[in-house]
Order: sequence, then structure tokens, then C-alpha cells
Amino acid sequence: MAPFTHKKIKLKSKITKKDAPSVAAAKETRKLAVKSASSTTSAKGKGRASSPAPLLKVYKAKNAVLPQAEPSSSSLPATFKVVAGSYEKLLYGLEGSTFAAGSHYSFQLKPIFIFPAHISSVRAVAASPQGGKWLATGSGDEIVKVWDLRRRKEIGGLMHHEGSITHLEFPSRSHLLSASEDGTLCLFHARDWGVLRSLKGHKGRVSSVAVHPSGKVALSVGKDRTLRMWDLMRGKGSASTKLGKEGEVVRWSTDGSQFVVLSQSTIDVYTTDMELRYIIHHPSRLHDVKFCKRVNGEGEVLLVAAEDKKVSVYDLPSDPDKTPSITAEMVGHSNRVKAVEVLAIALPCSSRPTTTIVSTISSDGKIHIYDLADLPEAAKEKLQLTPVAEYDTKGTRLTCLALADGEILSSATANGKRKRDEEDAEENEHDAGWDAQRTDGASGAEEELEGEYESAGDSDSDEE
Repeated sequence: MAPFTHKKIKLKSKITKKDAPSVAAAKETRKLAVKSASSTTSAKGKGRASSPAPLLKVYKAKNAVLPQAEPSSSSLPATFKVVAGSYEKLLYGLEGSTFAAGSHYSFQLKPIFIFPAHISSVRAVAASPQGGKWLATGSGDEIVKVWDLRRRKEIGGLMHHEGSITHLEFPSRSHLLSASEDGTLCLFHARDWGVLRSLKGHKGRVSSVAVHPSGKVALSVGKDRTLRMWDLMRGKGSASTKLGKEGEVVRWSTDGSQFVVLSQSTIDVYTTDMELRYIIHHPSRLHDVKFCKRVNGEGEVLLVAAEDKKVSVYDLPSDPDKTPSITAEMVGHSNRVKAVEVLAIALPCSSRPTTTIVSTISSDGKIHIYDLADLPEAAKEKLQLTPVAEYDTKGTRLTCLALADGEILSSATANGKRKRDEEDAEENEHDAGWDAQRTDGASGAEEELEGEYESAGDSDSDEE
């Protein structure tokens, strides 16, 4: 297997005076008073906020996500890449593929690289969407490293943070969002890996970040027990509210109409108006969660990775008076499941042109692939889904996971250069939407925008 090529280059994240927005202008924005969403639990275990705070109401009215057509098999990748980080500083890269056998198909995982990526444990990993060109890894060494996943080369290290990296996410192919224990979020441009925005507001570690499907807004949770919303287009905080407990993971639904916050063994499901739809009490400690569209039938399911060595599949009813229930369990791990990721792919057989794969990592050192097509539209009893592919790292303590697109089975792949040129043109067109929001006049070389939009009752005296 070919290792990554390392370059001795460090990219110090800076932006020019011309590119930096006016910090003073951002601070003149009026403070939004957002009430805390204190919850009460009914007899059915379902809670609602006593005074729903319009945390996202203004955003939803202006930038609502329009319904999108289902992707065709010609636009989906036929292969995929699995990238996992570990406490042992190692980065694992696997290539996944499918093979047709009559009307059936099977999966295969093949290692393509294994190497030490950082001088400390790998805490976060992310791959860019729609092609999976860029790979970003974050570590306890406070550095975000950027890799060219196609050429398997290290591009450089982003050294803007002053704390361990806790989360990485690509809002688009051309932008990377990072979070750290230093309490800040940074938005980088993939063109030159300079800092577009440095977002401050959390008091202490930022534990998790979730970018809305539109790519224009993000939510974050941290040690300060607050939920914050960030306007990524303008590079500023929009609102915040006290959760009353430390949020550990935040995730948007696939259509952006709701989001979840994990805390210990509790899953809180909110609407964009901060109405608490459900409170789910899971039987064990939670580690990760992911919304996913069903392959069979309509609607979404909630995939919950936990200490109980499995991924629980919760059915989310459209009726708000019904409580979510576990319809299936993805089994096979012998230790806690640390992370779960999903990806829609094209299949080589005619009986089913597409499916959605679910990848998991565990402290048992194994990487599993599940096929969501194995989940029926309606099940009379709780099902147990087994992995369709597995890779054993021989005891490595895996910490983080990312799925990246592989090759696309279409006539366009025959002309790779033309396809890359078209992708670059689309990327540049998308960049214009972000760059148009920048204003001139900042005096500093780096932009740091305070998230001053505290909820009523926020104070520095709140402690863990």
C-alpha cells in the first residue's frame, strides 16, 4: 500500500487586510435576547420548551432549504473511502467497493494507507464532499493537517488554534470549519488555506459543530453548556441559548428541519424554532449520532452509537405525539462504538441501483460497514443488522471516522481532466457567494469576531 507523501511545509493561517471584514461593524449588531429552552417531560417521556426561543426563525425564513430531488445512480460514487484516526496517532485509509453476483451484491474493504499522521492522538477527521479531494485531520498537537486524498500527499499544517482540535467539517468542497478546546471556531478557504473567519463566543472547549445542509449556518455546543448559532456567510455569531447541561454532540437532520443534541445518555430533538420535540433516554452512554434517510420507505432514522457496543436505529415518527422507538440494532462490535458515518453510493446491480452504507468504528479496533437496505420499511419486531464488510486494525483504539466519495460510474469519468475542470468551475462559482459577504476595513491581519449574542441570563459565573 502506498503511504502518504509528507511535505515539510506549514501553512500559517492568515488573511490580508483586504480580505478581512470589519470587526467593528460586526460588533455593532444588536444583541439578540434568546430565552433558554427549559424542558419538561410528559408522562410519555416527551418534553417541550416552556418558552420556545426563535433561535433560527430569522434564518429559516430567509434561507429555507428547498426540497431536493433524490440523487441518481450516475451522480453517486461507485466506490468509497473510509478514513479513521486513533489514539496511537495512526491514520487508517480503506477503499470500499461493491461487486455484483446476479441480482445480489457484496462489499469489500481494502487498506490503501496506514501511517502516523500526528505527534499526538488523532481527535478529528473530515473529508470534503462531492469528490472527496481534501482530507483534514486534527490532533492533540493543536494542528489541523490538510491532505490531498487523491494524490495521497500532505499539503501542510494549519496552526491557528491554541488547543486540541475537537471537530472538523467541510461545509463545502472549498471551505473547512474547525473547532478546538481553545473555545474558537475557524473557517478556512481551500484555495490557499487562509483563515476567512475566526469565531469566538464559547467559554471553554467547543465539543461539536454541525453545519446546516444549506452550508450557510452552523450550530456548536461546548463545555459552557450553551448552544450557539453562527452565520458562516457573514462570519459572526447570530444567537445563543443556555442548555442547562453540557452538549457533547450536535447534528442536523438531512433536510435541516430539526437537530439533536447529545448529553451523557440523553438525546434532545429540537425544531428550528427551538421547540423540544422529543427527549430520548438511551439505556447507555452516548458517543455519536447521525440522521439518515431510509433506503426502503420514506422518512428518516436516527443512528445512535453508544457504550452498549452497538448502533441503535431509532424510527422518528411524523406524528409529534408518538415517541421515537428502536426498530433495529447494528451489532458485531465487542466494545463501545465511537463514531458512525453514512454515505449514499451507486450499486453495480440492476435490481437496486443505489443504497446507503453505514460505517462504524469501535474501541475494539474494528471498522464495520452496514447496508441500510437491510432495514425494511416496517418491522414488526426489533431487528439485528450484521456488518456486510469488516476491517480489523488488530487492537488499535480508534477515535474518529470519515467517509469520502470514490469513483463515479459515468461516461464523464472517461474524461477525467474535463470533469475536474468542471468541478473547479463549480467550486469557483460557489466561492463567490462566500467571498461576496466579506467587507474591507479591518485593521488586523487576522479577524476575530466575538459571539456577543448571549441569551438572557448568560453570565461568566456559569461553571461545569
